[in-house]
Amino acid sequence: MSRGSAKLNAAATYNAAADHFDDEPLGFWARIGRRTIERLELPPGATVLDVGCGTGASALPAAEKIGPRGRVIAVDLAERLLEIARQKAERHGFTNMEFATADMEQLFYPDNHFDAVVSVFSIFFVSDMARQLRELWRMVRPGGWLAITTWGPRFLEPGTSAWWKAVKDVRPDIVSASSPWDRIVEPRALRALLREAGIVDMEIVAEDGYQTLRSPDDWWTIVLGCGFRWTVEQLEPDEAEQVRSANLAEVRRRNISAVEANAIFATARKPA
Repeated sequence: MSRGSAKLNAAATYNAAADHFDDEPLGFWARIGRRTIERLELPPGATVLDVGCGTGASALPAAEKIGPRGRVIAVDLAERLLEIARQKAERHGFTNMEFATADMEQLFYPDNHFDAVVSVFSIFFVSDMARQLRELWRMVRPGGWLAITTWGPRFLEPGTSAWWKAVKDVRPDIVSASSPWDRIVEPRALRALLREAGIVDMEIVAEDGYQTLRSPDDWWTIVLGCGFRWTVEQLEPDEAEQVRSANLAEVRRRNISAVEANAIFATARKPA
């Protein structure tokens, strides 16, 4: 698959997932986005670029933190997610936010332009992550911050293994052997990536997290609101129902009441 096709697939996946992206069982998006911003020393009036902003999980807390004199530019390829983020900003009364449909590899902002550049669950969607990190770092002002957040190990387990088992039984041809974030699910791998990009002074923290499932149906809501949606969209309606039924039966059989939502937070401050 070409890099351009992969980007289009990602945009289509998350546009489709927009109808469930902010549902309560997917509360980990907001929780981890806010934790990313909490780790940054952002002064009032700061300017922030949020790359792959989704529905604003990190962009909205950033706008709150920097106040009305600051500015958040939030970009994403998924237009439906951006529209939800815009609506949320309006409801919160934030006038310090700007939203744009944009490709993170083609942003072209000036050097040393932002007090912080943030990427939450997006850096792994490009093939050359080190090159992309160098580009994001270029746009950070001296004394400013780069924040990269990615998934830790065991993404949404044990739900994920139950999900792929159900898919394999119906459509083994679309089972994914790996996920884009698998390249950096350990702190040492993320540290090595940042060093490859020329960023040597950083803090990396791994945090374990869990998302509670009130019922098996909560798991299916997660499937529809995350990257698994791409696979659902490849299924015929009868196939999708077979997968759903088998997946939820396995969740019930194993009495799965929570899934892991582990994250790795990397922050780096550019020398003044």
